[in-house]
Amino acid sequence: MSSSLRIVFMGTPEFAVGIAKAIFESKHELRGIVTVPDKPAGRGQRLHESAVKQFANSNKIPVLQPDKLRDETFIKQLSAWQADVFVVVAFRMLPEVVWKMPAKGTFNLHASLLPQYRGAAPINWAIINGETVTGVTSFFIDEHIDTGAMLLYRKVTIEPTEHAGQLHDKLQILGISVVLDTLEGIANETLVPQKQPAGEILKNAPKLNRDNTKIDLSASGNNIYNLIRGLSPYPGAWLFWNENEELLIVKIFEAEFVNGVSQGEIGSVVISKKTIEISLADGTLFIQSLQFPGKRKMSAKEFCNGFINVGQRIMAN
Repeated sequence: MSSSLRIVFMGTPEFAVGIAKAIFESKHELRGIVTVPDKPAGRGQRLHESAVKQFANSNKIPVLQPDKLRDETFIKQLSAWQADVFVVVAFRMLPEVVWKMPAKGTFNLHASLLPQYRGAAPINWAIINGETVTGVTSFFIDEHIDTGAMLLYRKVTIEPTEHAGQLHDKLQILGISVVLDTLEGIANETLVPQKQPAGEILKNAPKLNRDNTKIDLSASGNNIYNLIRGLSPYPGAWLFWNENEELLIVKIFEAEFVNGVSQGEIGSVVISKKTIEISLADGTLFIQSLQFPGKRKMSAKEFCNGFINVGQRIMAN
């Protein structure tokens, strides 16, 4: 049986919490957690704690929240924990002085099958690009982003109707087993790091922003459908909804694409008593849930029930 390891965990979002919890409940010793500083959020600009910090506080685990990862005070505090391994999940890029600190290395869990989908949003981009398989990979951190030697990986199928939130939950569960198995391999010294394959045409996973989350209604229906599910439930794909010469930013969270002959000009919207239909070049997009500015998310049926001019044709772009 392998010995236990002294571990420092670094992470921020909800995706990382389940993995931190699994380490905390394992035979290994979780010495401390590093996460981002609290940030003001919401209308009142109250300080918001990361999901990982909330988990740490609820379990009385020591927390460090450095503004700068090269700060001398932070480096001394981190070193004092005397960790054998640092485990990183959805955190910031680490400077060499940090990732080289533990004797048995620093490894990251990435939500893709590396070297594909390096970057900040691998779960979203795998769906947006219409992939049918993805997974998680553990790898030793080096001086570049998501390029270090791989340790373990596991695959999972992306279902045709699956959205990013559902895939997130599947990968979090898969990630727990990969992290625990990676720790076991490091403790046993049975893992042989492998260089990431070279020569592949790489698909990257850049940060999501206003530009790359906008729906292009001139694109194919399948591409639009994949964008919508790849951005649901957060941050949401969006389009300009042109009603009575007023442009509204409307988010689309669920939709169904039906291939076939378009019923109208590309981007024209027909609202009936039960459906919202947008004409595309190669078929029709049936909106199932959406959100208007300042309003709550609603189903198409809820929207149609409150829409006065049933049958009106408006435009989106």
